[in-house]
Amino acid sequence: MLEIPTIETKSVETDSIADMMRAFDEFKATNEQRLAELSARQSTDVVTTEKLARIERAMDEMALKSARPAIGGSAPQSATGLAHKSAFDGYVRQGDTATLRSLESKALSASSDPDGGYLVPAELEANINRSLTNISPIRAIAGVRQVSSSVYKRPYATTGFDTGWVGETAARPQTVTPTLAATVFPTMELYAMPAATSTLLDDSAVNIDQWLSEEVQIAFATQEGKAFVTGDGVNKPKGFLAYDTVANSAWVWGKLGTLATGVAGAFPATNPSDKLIDLIYAVKAGYRASAHFVMNRATQSAVRKFKDVDGNYLWQPSYQPGQMPTLLGYPVAESEDMPDIAANSFSIAFGDFSRGYLIVDRVGIRVLRDPYSAKPYVLFYTTKRVGGGVADFDAIKLLKFGV
Repeated sequence: MLEIPTIETKSVETDSIADMMRAFDEFKATNEQRLAELSARQSTDVVTTEKLARIERAMDEMALKSARPAIGGSAPQSATGLAHKSAFDGYVRQGDTATLRSLESKALSASSDPDGGYLVPAELEANINRSLTNISPIRAIAGVRQVSSSVYKRPYATTGFDTGWVGETAARPQTVTPTLAATVFPTMELYAMPAATSTLLDDSAVNIDQWLSEEVQIAFATQEGKAFVTGDGVNKPKGFLAYDTVANSAWVWGKLGTLATGVAGAFPATNPSDKLIDLIYAVKAGYRASAHFVMNRATQSAVRKFKDVDGNYLWQPSYQPGQMPTLLGYPVAESEDMPDIAANSFSIAFGDFSRGYLIVDRVGIRVLRDPYSAKPYVLFYTTKRVGGGVADFDAIKLLKFGV
């Protein structure tokens, strides 16, 4: 009698992948035996049939367990995703590249480059991007697009579209073809280089994905957060404060409109909050519904002292975790990369950043393991490509602390 090897259904990690592969190999061998018996005798041995059925039931049970969300609510992974996760774990811990290279070769990954590192598992990439949104103030309120190429182009009409009203049966007049232009958002390479000891990597209790995510997310968030505000666009995103400005009364596309406080480096001594109201209503109604104030904590400290004529503070703290405080009813995003109040500084921005500022993420975060440059430590050169710039110049206005 043929015996079925024990097929254990363990956790949805390395062991479960190996078990599933062994089960599938056994399934294929048994099915080939069944087909051979059917060809030779026009029937199959009952033992072979029962063995095949038991293997199928075991495989179904393993597939069901792998589809259950892990503790914490994470989504189930495919067999390919689990294999990639296991191979990546082996690469980070022991430097094993064979399995990871084979998987990326089979996937025909255009962004895979062993000399520049290997792609992290999709789950880890999603976790890093999710963490960046939570700790990067501009990313949390801006528009975000993912691309597979190095450049994102966003077309817009420079002359507007010709529209009008017509009757149901009336002739349709010929419309004027709009003039189109494109705003280009190239993605730039952002890197971090966390270090680990051999002891840490050898410790099987350490969650490598969690460790790497925690190590790089702060570095990524700090660098990109600064670039989104003040970046000059050279090998980094272009920040919204790096664009040309013009008085809002003379606003034109391609420049950000500004309002002045009338006092160099300060609010007016009388009714200072009126300037904040002016800033709010400098933004068109269509943008105000999703608008945010953006300022650093020093500026926030100044405006949070403002009161209305009834003595009520205009600034209100958040009473729920994860929510922003509000100023005049609009949420305040605190960005330490905004300048302090000074002569002619643009220390407060207001507008709909989800339409006004666009962040472009290229799909794929790569890791290159370097055990040689800093012995006895192992370095992990981790890179992602990100770009950014103003997408709608009418959606964001700046408060100038000057005349």
